[in-house]
Amino acid sequence: MHNVFLGIGGNLGNKTENFKNVFKIIIREIGNITLTSSVYETPPWGFQAKESFWNQVLQVETELLPGEVLSKIHNIEDRFGRIRDNKNYTSREMDIDIIYYDDSFLENENLIIPHPLLHQRKFVLVPLAEIAPNLKHPLLRLTSLQMLENCKDESVIKKLDVNF
Repeated sequence: MHNVFLGIGGNLGNKTENFKNVFKIIIREIGNITLTSSVYETPPWGFQAKESFWNQVLQVETELLPGEVLSKIHNIEDRFGRIRDNKNYTSREMDIDIIYYDDSFLENENLIIPHPLLHQRKFVLVPLAEIAPNLKHPLLRLTSLQMLENCKDESVIKKLDVNF
């Protein structure tokens, strides 16, 4: 079994239903969710939008290889109407990113693990530090908490009182 951390988020549609549905699909198609962070309301990162995002980090046990996880993620995002535009960030019902896959480093034309921007994004670091504060980045050799302390992102991250 492999240990994968996924970041999930979205700012369009019925966020509660979207999160409930993506949980079911992840369990069915990727693996068992073993840990979940709180849900956080966050501003858009890298673009302007009217609606705030909800973001959460999940720890998932999977038998899938990294490329298979990515393929499943793309299929899930497609079901939520995701249109891929590699040039610009956009609003969306559901976005899923692989943050970590075991303690592996992987880089190819389709996938970079750990996620190359995770140390710059409070919307990932705050929920990640909640559930895995001492998890070390395999390249930076910093824990989630250390990366959060060093993060220059000044976004206001608000913990929400929602349960799925």
